[in-house]
Amino acid sequence: MNPEIFYQLCKVVGSDNVYTDEPLKRHTTFRIGGIADYYVLPHSKTEIIETIQVCERQNIPYYILGNGSNLLVSDKGYRGVIIQIYKNFSDIKIEETKVMVQAGASLKMVAKAALEAGLGGFEFAAGIPGTMGGAVVMNAGAYGGEMKDIVTSVVVLTKESEVLTLEQDKLDFGYRTSVIEKNGYIVLRVVLQLQKKNPEEIRSYMEKLKEQRISKQPLDKPSAGSTFKRPKGYFAGQLIMEAGLRGFSIGDAEVSKKHCGFVINKGEAKAADVDMLIKEVSRRVEENTGVRLEPEVKRLGEF
Repeated sequence: MNPEIFYQLCKVVGSDNVYTDEPLKRHTTFRIGGIADYYVLPHSKTEIIETIQVCERQNIPYYILGNGSNLLVSDKGYRGVIIQIYKNFSDIKIEETKVMVQAGASLKMVAKAALEAGLGGFEFAAGIPGTMGGAVVMNAGAYGGEMKDIVTSVVVLTKESEVLTLEQDKLDFGYRTSVIEKNGYIVLRVVLQLQKKNPEEIRSYMEKLKEQRISKQPLDKPSAGSTFKRPKGYFAGQLIMEAGLRGFSIGDAEVSKKHCGFVINKGEAKAADVDMLIKEVSRRVEENTGVRLEPEVKRLGEF
């Protein structure tokens, strides 16, 4: 630990919100990852900006983390500062059919708030285990819905610490991507446009989708959700199954027997195991079908 860096971070967010040598497996849905040198929990836009400025002055790398639901962290951890925008930055406000959400709010929280307000259109995202910021960055989607369908504007922080408001037509949403990801922006706040709907209809649809997830996805084991992007014209899980890779494992990393599109942690999987398995699955599927699978899961740290 560098005492000066620690002191500067504590000045910004308070000593209760700065940790050193923090195990990142506690903060990813894979339950995998080594330690981060510094782990910071800001409460406000100002604290986020000032934390980044400390990193830049001290010439130390930083990474913005939400719920860690689409992330594979190296066994060697992260040599730098993890800035987690999560529960400390998760306010939700509703005005008629508009929902204003801070980036750290979980999608589950937003779905609950929308249900209570009798607003439909967000049901598809209720079971995605991520934050609003992460969902917008990657244009998260499920069951025929995507964030691009309901987002009207996003307030972002640029690499130059400029705060911008991007309207929907400037977000350049695509399959699991956006201008936010392409430009390395940080999401601060999102405005959603939903529709008035009978709360019981919303609840019923959410329950239906929940039952589908439980029946089809390996929710009882740590994972990062869908491991591969959907190749055009195909389903990744189907291609993996046809390549004979159902249940294929390296160490405690395994292609789920329940849904081949998921790589799961059976208990003590290492990041190296998952990384090697992803590469081997991609290689064998391409050898079998000619289709190259691209990982949806992001990697952080040294592999």
